[in-house]
Amino acid sequence: MKFIFRIVAGLLFIVFFGFALKNTQEVALRFFLDYEIRAPLVLMLLGFFVSGAIFGVLAMTPTILRQRRDLSRRKKAIVTMEKEGAARELSRSQPPQPDGMLHR
Repeated sequence: MKFIFRIVAGLLFIVFFGFALKNTQEVALRFFLDYEIRAPLVLMLLGFFVSGAIFGVLAMTPTILRQRRDLSRRKKAIVTMEKEGAARELSRSQPPQPDGMLHR
């Protein structure tokens, strides 16, 4: 399985490397106030891809932190329930106390 994964990864690298070599022409990215950045197209694409990935991770961060906090609370609750269950089992394993004598 690792061998197949490495072959696929190698093929993808070759395809993306060929894509980068074919798109070396310079492009201009124009901002407001006549500000302009000139760079090869492949670098612009890479920059936007990386910035999109960073923004995506930053957008997921609050949700991940909330889920981790909830998970730790639930684990603590499970540990507490297991301790209570063990205490109940311990009390059940002791013989019951005899009732008082019944009056007739």
